[in-house]
Amino acid sequence: MNKLTLRASASALGPMTAAECATGRYMRAPDHQASDGADDDKSVEQLAKEVKADFDKRLDELKAIAEAATQKAEKAQTLTEEEKARADDALTQFNIVRARLDEVEQKVARRGVEQHGTPQTPGYQFIENEDVKAFCANPQAGRRVGVEVKAVISGDITDTTGAAGDLVVPQRAGIVSPPERRMTVRDLITPGRTNSSSIQYPLETLYTNAAATVAETGLVTKPQSDLKFDIRTAAVTTIAHWVLATRQILDDAPMLQSYIDGRLRYGLMYAEELQLLHGDGTGTNLNGIYTQAAAMTDPGILPLPQKLDVLRFASLQAALAEYPATGYVLHPTDWAGIELTKDSQGRYIIGDPKSDAPSRIWGLPVVATQAMLLGKFLTGAFKMGAQIFDRQDARVELSTEDSDNFRKNLVTILAEERLALAVYRPAAFVKGDFAAMITALTT
Repeated sequence: MNKLTLRASASALGPMTAAECATGRYMRAPDHQASDGADDDKSVEQLAKEVKADFDKRLDELKAIAEAATQKAEKAQTLTEEEKARADDALTQFNIVRARLDEVEQKVARRGVEQHGTPQTPGYQFIENEDVKAFCANPQAGRRVGVEVKAVISGDITDTTGAAGDLVVPQRAGIVSPPERRMTVRDLITPGRTNSSSIQYPLETLYTNAAATVAETGLVTKPQSDLKFDIRTAAVTTIAHWVLATRQILDDAPMLQSYIDGRLRYGLMYAEELQLLHGDGTGTNLNGIYTQAAAMTDPGILPLPQKLDVLRFASLQAALAEYPATGYVLHPTDWAGIELTKDSQGRYIIGDPKSDAPSRIWGLPVVATQAMLLGKFLTGAFKMGAQIFDRQDARVELSTEDSDNFRKNLVTILAEERLALAVYRPAAFVKGDFAAMITALTT
């Protein structure tokens, strides 16, 4: 019941009734009326449906009484004792049903958390798989077990209670890991999926624009433009690695999840990022974006050029290729140097020690990653110029029968993924060397 209707009802019920409403007499049902025990044999979903229908019915009744009372109040008429009693009863019944509805909604919410609230990280999917549980319970019964885990957004992985599963209750023994760097290159590129072993796509290789005005009458010769495409093939490649772990890790499910999420999956992403940027296209390597990007051309002489000037000219070159840049990729050291740039009075031009705003220059986001070489830069239209095609998300397998694992109480844990990269138009990306371009701008 909305606030406006409550005011109309209270003002029309007389002084005593209005005061009682203000003190909350009708805002909750007596405890003995909240539930009569008849709901115990019904499912939560069925009960919610029935209570919601009852709630809607009571609300409609209360609205009708409030509207009638409002009309009388506008005509300076007073309610009869019978009308007041009916309004009191309707409001009381409405609040009883509302209390039941709140209770049922809380049950539904708790049930949803129990069924779906645990973050489905790759490690959690792995340890909750029935085959993995059986393997952990009796490793001698089978040689290996494999699970394909679905990729998740890094922001979805939390440390909430139960996130590691319920196989082991005691505190997890930690694994001391080296520091990890944030993965960013994949997030810049358009995602896609494939069921094939390769991707074929048209690559524009020539465009000559000869459009011009022509006469409207007489024998007219209209100019011809040229547009050519080549069909390119991007092969799906596999990125994989494995580690050895002790058999005891199988008895500690949270530790197993941490091992998978924290090390194997990260290792795949680390290699993937290097491939997306610098793969040379030979053998099993991807043909990376930086490898195919167009080299920055000399834009001309500029007084006292800096790295900021180089990046602005690089994005201009991408725009002139009809693909406006959507971001920059730099080494963290180069980006730190740019952020520390100051004017003649010692004021920061780009960076602000007090700000936690996203990194941006020239209106574009900056991705600082060690996958980019120190002193180099890359810019371009990442979403339009390239696309990732995932053939297989990260798959994790473990086996006790690899090599001499059985004698040494070891387990081999293997992780792999398959993907392809298509760079639709290399001219949409511009790369270069800061030192070389600053020299070119100076002379």
